[in-house]
Amino acid sequence: MGDLTLGKPMKTMEKNRQDRCRKRGGFTLLEVMIVLFILVTLAAMAIVAVRGTQATAQRRAAFTYVKTLENAVERYTVDMGRPPESLDALVIAPDPKGSWSGPYIRDNATNKDPWGNEYQYAAPGTRTNREYEIWSFGPDGINGTDDDIGSWQASLDD
Repeated sequence: MGDLTLGKPMKTMEKNRQDRCRKRGGFTLLEVMIVLFILVTLAAMAIVAVRGTQATAQRRAAFTYVKTLENAVERYTVDMGRPPESLDALVIAPDPKGSWSGPYIRDNATNKDPWGNEYQYAAPGTRTNREYEIWSFGPDGINGTDDDIGSWQASLDD
């Protein structure tokens, strides 16, 4: 009768087994493309989330530093009886020194906001009728726009 096992020749059974192994051996191109699409979508969502977080962190950092400078100006004003003419007077004693007891901020403190622009100072204030104002141009780097961050704000929401 030959090489029959359960009525099928050996070569046919071996071929069927090889076909089954071949089919289970890897991913199809469609499966790989679907996985890549999902990974790219997740990565894009993560990038958007990080950028939003970074923008918020930069705004908070600028606001915090404006408030730090504002406190230093207040201490200077108490000591000298008037606000400084510039932010440099917070680090370098004016001539004559008078009752200056600074430096009021560290001399290595940054004078640039998170977007690379220098913090601005005006005495008397130009936006309010305060004795002085300190501000950052904000993310757009343009003075006088809605994204400016200044000492006149009680919070970032103002």
